[in-house]
Amino acid sequence: MDTLVKLVPLAHDLWVYVAIDVALALLLLLVMKWLSRSRAKVSVSDELGVKDNFAFGISVAGGMLSLCLVLSSVVGRHVGQGYEQAALGMLIFGVIGICLVKVGRFAHDKIVLDAVDTENKVAQRNVSVALVDAASLVSSAIILRSIMVWVNGSDLNAIIAIVTGFLVVLTILLIMTRVYEMRYALQNQNHSFQSALDTGQLALAVQHAGNLLGTALVVSSAGALLNYIPNGYVSNVTGWLITSVALSLFLWVLVAFSKWAILNGVNYQVEVDEQHNVGVAAVEFTLSIGLAMIISGVLSSSAG
Repeated sequence: MDTLVKLVPLAHDLWVYVAIDVALALLLLLVMKWLSRSRAKVSVSDELGVKDNFAFGISVAGGMLSLCLVLSSVVGRHVGQGYEQAALGMLIFGVIGICLVKVGRFAHDKIVLDAVDTENKVAQRNVSVALVDAASLVSSAIILRSIMVWVNGSDLNAIIAIVTGFLVVLTILLIMTRVYEMRYALQNQNHSFQSALDTGQLALAVQHAGNLLGTALVVSSAGALLNYIPNGYVSNVTGWLITSVALSLFLWVLVAFSKWAILNGVNYQVEVDEQHNVGVAAVEFTLSIGLAMIISGVLSSSAG
């Protein structure tokens, strides 16, 4: 058997740490489910199993995936430090992750999409709003995960770096959304981007979900360019701020050029904004995420 499968030697107590992390991760997922239910003031089981509310399912799935992304940066962080320390660290960073993801969702709901009643629209089966809601959650989690991986240790300095860095980069994500809103208004006779989502414009939701996720992915690669300084509170924040702005603008230019080249002969703005062409929006979705992954891969390899 040894000649067929070459396994890496593992610590004998590794599976104990795995069991602790998985058990606490499931517990935190149940907490996220409970928070989703209390937020919507409805039963998750009724919405999904009885009413078959697809929009609600998408929103809940976004919340679950966001938490899993955050927890993936925490599991294994405390292996070898003792079972109690591992459990405590998982809970602390898991709770911090839940709180920050909630902050990201609140900011997106109340500051960016302030003209859309997200909870009410999801309850009314508005898939477009639910898709953007889920994308905003996952985008926040992608950024948060990258920062949690970037910091070293589990002390107060690490927590401060995670919180401040996340809030700064989240601001970049919100500003980029405003830029996309302004673009939509300029190209559609000052028609409101949020009103279009509110009426269920699915193609626009797919396009914007790609914008959010692509921006989050490219911003998450900023950690590969920055050195973590435990007590360098100002330099950590300014580093993420400047690098995130530069990477976001670079992705925006690259995606615009790629759409012009690949969708040559197709008026993709009219197709998405006026004709609600989900197919064209899906191509834009893929370009935003795909190019962001390529940039991230290149930067990670260069830093390595």
